[in-house]
Amino acid sequence: MKVLIADDDQISRLITKAAVEQSGHECIVALDGDQAWELYQLHRPEAVVTDLMMPGMNGLDLCRTIRSSEGDSYTYLILVTSHGSRDDVLAGMEAGADDYVTKPLDPFNLRIRLLAAQRITSLHADLARYRSALTEQARTDPLTKLHNRLKLTEDLAELHSLSDRYGQEYCLAMVDVDNFKSYNDLYGHQAGDAALVEIAATLAAEVRENDGVYRFGGEEFLLVLRGQGASSAEGVMERVRSAVHALDIEHSGDPDGVLTISAGVAAHSHEHPAGTEQLLKDADLALYAAKASGRNRVAVASAPPTD
Repeated sequence: MKVLIADDDQISRLITKAAVEQSGHECIVALDGDQAWELYQLHRPEAVVTDLMMPGMNGLDLCRTIRSSEGDSYTYLILVTSHGSRDDVLAGMEAGADDYVTKPLDPFNLRIRLLAAQRITSLHADLARYRSALTEQARTDPLTKLHNRLKLTEDLAELHSLSDRYGQEYCLAMVDVDNFKSYNDLYGHQAGDAALVEIAATLAAEVRENDGVYRFGGEEFLLVLRGQGASSAEGVMERVRSAVHALDIEHSGDPDGVLTISAGVAAHSHEHPAGTEQLLKDADLALYAAKASGRNRVAVASAPPTD
């Protein structure tokens, strides 16, 4: 465990440092509250042992500042007081301290509190990992392991805001697996699931790392192509379409004899600054046009006429 100690008294610092290191922890030393705050931001220690009265930022202010900056992490705060008065202890706890020790410092008492600090911070770290895993799970399609519509909504809102601010273009591509209902009828839903997983992996492999691939629902996928205009996005989707065709997933109910995809592309640009809902509608209409014209092809939404 990484422990930051903050004390303007040299003797107290040496005693505290020795107790921390004898407990097997890494020790970072600050000579006052301001330096302690700087070192905290740099090292993010799991525990802080701070004197109450120091030049610059005092122990109470340091506790409050650390607590307001933690986010998902948790720092165990131990306040060192000169007399252990009730008022000092209460003020420390209200400022965010977890425990306190009194001067002159008893190394044994500090080591006991560091044991508690290690347990508490370990539990908080576990909880943070669980929360992160649950957050990721809520935004992931369980079958294909692609992001789902919840994550799409969040990512589109962020991307659209950045695009409006900096004038960056991007494209949405709505993708649908052709004749998929008949594939399920012929080969069964288990085979259908396996085909969707394989197609999803191919979609993800054919675009750049900073692009996004999402399962939109059923056999539909949505690709977010950053920094792409309509023409370049059409080229990307032709490559994606060819890659899926090359999988050679047999489908006797399809005119091509294999599973194929159709795609509709809609562009957000300076000339066509549509909102995300309109872009999704445009991409869906383009997909419908691709389906109507024979499937296994890419169609691009027409830009609205300009005055």
